[in-house]
Amino acid sequence: MKHLLSLHDWSPEDIEKALTLAEKLKKEQKEGIPHPLLKGKTLGMIFTKSSTRTRVSFEVGMYQLGGNALFLSSNDIQLGRGETIYDTANVLSRYLDGIMIRTYKQSDVEDLAKYGSIPIINGLTDLLHPCQVLADLLTIKEHCGSLKGKKLAYVGDGNNMAHSLMYGGAKTGMEVAVATPAAYKCDETVVKQAMEDAKETGAKILITEDPKEAVKDADVVYTDTWVSMGQESEKEEKVKVFGAYQVNKELFSLAKPNAIFLHCLPAYRGMEVTDDVIDGPNSVVFDEAENRLHAQKAVMVMAMGE
Repeated sequence: MKHLLSLHDWSPEDIEKALTLAEKLKKEQKEGIPHPLLKGKTLGMIFTKSSTRTRVSFEVGMYQLGGNALFLSSNDIQLGRGETIYDTANVLSRYLDGIMIRTYKQSDVEDLAKYGSIPIINGLTDLLHPCQVLADLLTIKEHCGSLKGKKLAYVGDGNNMAHSLMYGGAKTGMEVAVATPAAYKCDETVVKQAMEDAKETGAKILITEDPKEAVKDADVVYTDTWVSMGQESEKEEKVKVFGAYQVNKELFSLAKPNAIFLHCLPAYRGMEVTDDVIDGPNSVVFDEAENRLHAQKAVMVMAMGE
């Protein structure tokens, strides 16, 4: 049984296996070759945070793998409220073959894995977003040819995307430069762990407040919304603080001429990114969004397959 709680927990070999499998499944899907590797299996999808891409990609992915997906909203299940996570994990383990959960607290994901007896996949927490980063790595590999030695610049909030990109980049030998305002820097424990991971693969992690330093000579430029779900009250303040961190044509021009632009979406155009970048010739955000399907199918097969 293999969980995906954090990319920090996966070895470089695990990530390489997932990306290779994702490439294979993507090719077969494009060629109309069936791959019912999870026939008869059921994935429970717990959502206390809504999402377009996460729900559709996991649900379609399970269908393409020959299995079933069961959507459970916050109205259907209340983790830690009324029924304990211990009881929830034990009950759902009797019904399902795996659980994908998209929620606020990382501890909820970890407790499901601790108390249950089936694979748990982290669909997103406030701390981490490992499924998105596997899709990002697949996209970078497709467009840049390789991962090792490539420079990825992340500009914006020190959030779950920044954290998981550091883990993913460190595990695959990339150079990851993260630029955030001082008041919105990354979690110190995550930074420390990513730097430890980087030592094992020859990767590099740079933490800076200067977006220009991060983007200079980058192969990949990445940003995310400044105001994540549940942080709407901080919008006015964040817009003031993050003005210098907008990925616009001027900032993007500091990257390599053939650099690609990534964004996990949804994007708020005119805030973290301008139209001329996200709609420009270097943007591959829709390839990236599609790759959520293929990367997550690989994760499900690794977690729930025979």
